[in-house]
Amino acid sequence: MAPKKMKKDPKKVKKSTASASTVVPVEIKPVDSDWWDVFWLKNSSTPGLMIPADEDQGFKYFFRVSKKTFEHICSLVREDLISRPPSGLINIEGRLLSVEKQVAIALRRLASGESQVSVGHSFGVGQSTVSQVTWRFIEALEERGRHHLKWPDSCKLEEIKSNFEMSFGLPNCCGAIDATHIIMTLPAVETSGDWRDNVQNYSMFCQGIVDHELRFLDIVTGWPGGLSISGLLKYSGFYKLCEGSERLNGNARELSEGVEVREFIVGGTDYPLLPWLITPYGKDDHPSATDEFTASHNAARLLAVKAFSHLKGSWKILNKVMWRPDKNKLPSIIIVCCLLHNIIIDCGDSLLPDVPLSGHHDNGYVEMHCTEVDPLGKPMRDDLAKHLQLLRHKA
Repeated sequence: MAPKKMKKDPKKVKKSTASASTVVPVEIKPVDSDWWDVFWLKNSSTPGLMIPADEDQGFKYFFRVSKKTFEHICSLVREDLISRPPSGLINIEGRLLSVEKQVAIALRRLASGESQVSVGHSFGVGQSTVSQVTWRFIEALEERGRHHLKWPDSCKLEEIKSNFEMSFGLPNCCGAIDATHIIMTLPAVETSGDWRDNVQNYSMFCQGIVDHELRFLDIVTGWPGGLSISGLLKYSGFYKLCEGSERLNGNARELSEGVEVREFIVGGTDYPLLPWLITPYGKDDHPSATDEFTASHNAARLLAVKAFSHLKGSWKILNKVMWRPDKNKLPSIIIVCCLLHNIIIDCGDSLLPDVPLSGHHDNGYVEMHCTEVDPLGKPMRDDLAKHLQLLRHKA
């Protein structure tokens, strides 16, 4: 016997049909692709600022990079800024923030050191948006831009050594080292003496080795400003690699005087004299006829000083008293600013000539003289001094 056919409930059919055919409208907000035109119109005539009239120069004034370099930075972080939550950031006009506008907000925050409210006003976004966008950008670039800050391979190192010798007469020199304090804040419960430096600021160290083009080759940060610079050096991975013959371990250079000099870097008097780190002569150990060495060494060492002046002058968030970061986020901020400094150079862009600090990058801090001398460092320095003296006589 055939089963009886069930009568369809018209109400259920109707409900089912409605569910299948109903389309919930989705509001698609336009992306703010015209952000630069809006920003330029709003900010190009800001009273009190010496903003270039040329639009391309004005772009670099606000963001420290050319439009071409800006596009490269966007390409590095694009995937992360699109995929990482929180997504759907919008401006006050209800338009989604493009990757380009997010990068611009972050660069302006880092470059100006202005408050989040001030930066947000110039872009038409709120303070919390500036905070979220800047930190997302920092996380993304720290991860995606690491190839712009690495120790050079042997081929690149030969180019660096050649330039140091051509410019300063120093054979086998691989770079210059220096360190700077970045002032920060600490919660009352964490105000330990380690972080209080010798001028009573709470600060964090950043140590860098730079090449002839002011590019950072190695960065050490995260250590308390209360350390001595020689102590900072010895905590660094670079020191351990050099002491273990894993860095600055290339071929020695034979000089015409019949002596050999190994690969080395140059540093100031607050560093120890080591076989691979050559410091100036002191008053008590100053032999005769070292004027050539002193002049050459000082000129080469000042490359690191100049690089830090550019770094803190370009990315004022590292040097802005009105905003002092906490110690947990500061290492990432420092690294990203160093990456941006290198990206400008690597992209064939130019460091702005008017942004370096007018004074020393560590203004207010007194250079501490390190008395540590490695027995193998002293003859190395003497051989370099004799070499430079003979070069002068031959000239």
